[in-house]
Amino acid sequence: MPDFEFNEELELEDQEKQDTDEPPKYRVLLINDNYTTFDFVIEILVSIFNKNIADAVAITTDVHKKGSGLCGTYAREIAETKLEMVKQAGNEAGYPLRCLMEEE
Repeated sequence: MPDFEFNEELELEDQEKQDTDEPPKYRVLLINDNYTTFDFVIEILVSIFNKNIADAVAITTDVHKKGSGLCGTYAREIAETKLEMVKQAGNEAGYPLRCLMEEE
Protein backbone atom coordinates (compact mmCIF):
# COMPACT_ATOMS: atom_id res chain seq x y z
CA MET A 1 0.00 0.00 0.00
CA PRO A 2 1.41 3.46 -0.89
CA ASP A 3 2.55 5.88 1.82
CA PHE A 4 0.37 8.68 0.45
CA GLU A 5 -3.33 9.31 0.28
CA PHE A 6 -4.98 10.21 -2.99
CA ASN A 7 -6.06 13.81 -2.70
CA GLU A 8 -8.66 14.65 -5.31
CA GLU A 9 -8.66 18.32 -4.29
CA LEU A 10 -4.93 18.68 -5.01
CA GLU A 11 -5.39 17.01 -8.38
CA LEU A 12 -8.16 19.49 -9.26
CA GLU A 13 -5.96 22.42 -8.21
CA ASP A 14 -3.15 21.14 -10.44
CA GLN A 15 -5.55 20.80 -13.36
CA GLU A 16 -6.89 24.34 -12.83
CA LYS A 17 -3.33 25.69 -12.76
CA GLN A 18 -2.57 23.95 -16.06
CA ASP A 19 -5.78 25.30 -17.59
CA THR A 20 -4.88 28.91 -16.69
CA ASP A 21 -1.25 28.88 -17.87
CA GLU A 22 -0.58 31.61 -20.42
CA PRO A 23 -0.15 30.43 -24.00
CA PRO A 24 3.30 31.00 -25.45
CA LYS A 25 4.03 34.45 -26.88
CA TYR A 26 5.88 35.15 -30.10
CA ARG A 27 8.15 38.05 -30.94
CA VAL A 28 7.58 39.52 -34.39
CA LEU A 29 10.68 40.98 -36.03
CA LEU A 30 11.23 42.93 -39.24
CA ILE A 31 14.42 41.97 -41.08
CA ASN A 32 16.65 44.45 -42.90
CA ASP A 33 17.11 44.31 -46.65
CA ASN A 34 18.76 46.69 -49.12
CA TYR A 35 15.59 47.55 -51.05
CA THR A 36 12.67 48.37 -48.76
CA THR A 37 12.48 52.08 -48.03
CA PHE A 38 12.63 53.60 -44.58
CA ASP A 39 9.26 55.27 -45.20
CA PHE A 40 7.59 52.01 -46.21
CA VAL A 41 8.81 50.25 -43.06
CA ILE A 42 7.41 53.10 -40.96
CA GLU A 43 4.11 52.81 -42.83
CA ILE A 44 4.00 49.07 -42.04
CA LEU A 45 4.75 49.66 -38.37
CA VAL A 46 2.02 52.28 -38.07
CA SER A 47 -0.66 50.48 -40.09
CA ILE A 48 -0.09 46.83 -39.12
CA PHE A 49 1.54 47.07 -35.70
CA ASN A 50 -0.27 50.22 -34.49
CA LYS A 51 2.96 52.04 -33.59
CA ASN A 52 3.12 55.79 -33.26
CA ILE A 53 5.56 57.63 -35.54
CA ALA A 54 8.29 58.00 -32.89
CA ASP A 55 8.25 54.28 -32.05
CA ALA A 56 8.08 53.36 -35.74
CA VAL A 57 11.16 55.49 -36.49
CA ALA A 58 13.05 53.89 -33.57
CA ILE A 59 12.18 50.35 -34.72
CA THR A 60 13.03 51.17 -38.33
CA THR A 61 16.39 52.53 -37.19
CA ASP A 62 17.02 49.24 -35.35
CA VAL A 63 16.13 47.32 -38.50
CA HIS A 64 18.57 49.41 -40.51
CA LYS A 65 21.44 49.47 -38.01
CA LYS A 66 21.06 46.14 -36.18
CA GLY A 67 19.59 43.99 -38.94
CA SER A 68 16.21 43.48 -37.27
CA GLY A 69 13.67 45.31 -35.16
CA LEU A 70 11.08 44.09 -32.67
CA CYS A 71 7.55 45.00 -33.77
CA GLY A 72 5.77 43.41 -30.81
CA THR A 73 4.99 40.25 -28.89
CA TYR A 74 1.75 38.41 -29.60
CA ALA A 75 -0.14 35.15 -29.27
CA ARG A 76 0.73 32.72 -32.07
CA GLU A 77 -2.35 33.34 -34.23
CA ILE A 78 -1.96 37.11 -34.06
CA ALA A 79 1.77 36.91 -34.84
CA GLU A 80 1.06 34.68 -37.85
CA THR A 81 -1.60 37.08 -39.11
CA LYS A 82 0.74 40.07 -38.80
CA LEU A 83 3.47 38.18 -40.69
CA GLU A 84 1.05 37.48 -43.52
CA MET A 85 -0.10 41.12 -43.58
CA VAL A 86 3.52 42.33 -43.83
CA LYS A 87 4.27 39.85 -46.62
CA GLN A 88 1.17 40.87 -48.57
CA ALA A 89 1.81 44.61 -48.16
CA GLY A 90 5.44 44.19 -49.23
CA ASN A 91 4.45 42.15 -52.28
CA GLU A 92 1.81 44.69 -53.31
CA ALA A 93 4.32 47.55 -52.98
CA GLY A 94 7.11 45.61 -54.73
CA TYR A 95 9.38 45.33 -51.67
CA PRO A 96 11.03 42.15 -50.38
CA LEU A 97 10.36 43.11 -46.74
CA ARG A 98 10.80 40.08 -44.52
CA CYS A 99 9.26 39.45 -41.15
CA LEU A 100 9.67 36.52 -38.81
CA MET A 101 8.37 35.29 -35.51
CA GLU A 102 10.17 33.51 -32.71
CA GLU A 103 8.87 32.06 -29.48
CA GLU A 104 9.64 34.27 -26.53
